[in-house]
Amino acid sequence: MDYSSLPNGEIMCIDMKCFYASCVAMLHGLDILKTPVAVVANFDQPGSIVLAASPLMREKFKVKTSSRRFEIPKHPDIKLFEPKMSFFIDMSMAITRLIAKYVPSDAIHVYSIDESFVDLSGINTLWGSPEEVAKEIQKAIYDQFRIPSAVGMGPNMLLAKLALDLEAKKTGFAKWTYNDVPTKLWPVRPLSEMWGIGRQMEAKLNAMGIQTVGGLANSDLNELENKFGIIGNQLYFHAWGVDLSTLGEPLVKNNALSFGKGQMLMKDYHTKNDIAVVALEMCEDVMKRTREAGYVGRTISFGLSYSKNAMTKGFHRSKTIDIPTNETLVMYKTCIELLDEFFAGEPARQLAVRISNLEPARSIQLDLFDEHKEKRQIIGHTMDAIRNRFGSVSLLRAVSYTKAGTAISRNSLVGGHLA
Repeated sequence: MDYSSLPNGEIMCIDMKCFYASCVAMLHGLDILKTPVAVVANFDQPGSIVLAASPLMREKFKVKTSSRRFEIPKHPDIKLFEPKMSFFIDMSMAITRLIAKYVPSDAIHVYSIDESFVDLSGINTLWGSPEEVAKEIQKAIYDQFRIPSAVGMGPNMLLAKLALDLEAKKTGFAKWTYNDVPTKLWPVRPLSEMWGIGRQMEAKLNAMGIQTVGGLANSDLNELENKFGIIGNQLYFHAWGVDLSTLGEPLVKNNALSFGKGQMLMKDYHTKNDIAVVALEMCEDVMKRTREAGYVGRTISFGLSYSKNAMTKGFHRSKTIDIPTNETLVMYKTCIELLDEFFAGEPARQLAVRISNLEPARSIQLDLFDEHKEKRQIIGHTMDAIRNRFGSVSLLRAVSYTKAGTAISRNSLVGGHLA
């Protein structure tokens, strides 16, 4: 691979270590490195997940992110807290403002609440080289907020992210160059250890005889493209450390616009009727965003993950309808058809709905055999306007007031957690 013409910047990817736990530790005057701290989604639910755990909590008590509350041992040293999402968001913004003291704001791309990319290329500061600036930013964040961080650096966003995930999260700081790709990236296995490769893609690549990132880099590009399309092309070049995206663009480009929503249920849902209630609420939210963006869609997807102790794997299926829509009940009806076809009767714990294959809403065609279609369009936009003005729970369907409904309880949440 000839890297001479490829981007060769100074990109930093910085991650706040156990961010939620660090924030609540700071709020309560605790030392995150010396105190076993865990942030639990909901104290009222024994099966509620651990959103963050301090290093000592992981090392001494074997409690990690995604553990369940009932798995946390009863010990006097352990400190448990519920999330304060509004505070976490404020802290994330404060950290971004601190970083902006070192670089222009347009050189910062906030990737998630606890992770950001920063372009240090060509930055001439009093702090020294890009590496020294990165370490000074780490020090400033810890001095001001008592939040430890890890930094990966590379010539592009991809290698900065890989340096972070594969090395810096263990050592605190790592800088990779293109020369490091064969020695540090190619040996990685299983493939899902590499950012951008999930379990399903890993299984497909394994079936082709590809077990390591090096095996992916030295596989046949045409074969990958024939099997996976543009994703195959991206996989191949990412295995070589090549990334042409600029700051702010997604590392994996996908031109297929869609609207979707996923929701972790706070209890097991055992019947299709109860699952359908939540599905309707989720369709309502997704279609509201679709209408407001001015789109209609043809392909509707529904996914369901079963409870931890279920004997069956979940499913994710899609169905393409003939006439594009942004109507809630059309999406809901299609989701229920998929639920009826693929539901295995096991208790459900997570749902996902999505609409894709979009086109502008002006392409909606009137149906000579559906005289109420135009009225439903008007009603949909009217309901959206009411909710925008008076709040999302000002106008609800009756099912949201049943025991299976979640819309009212989730109204006080931020990002699915306590505000």
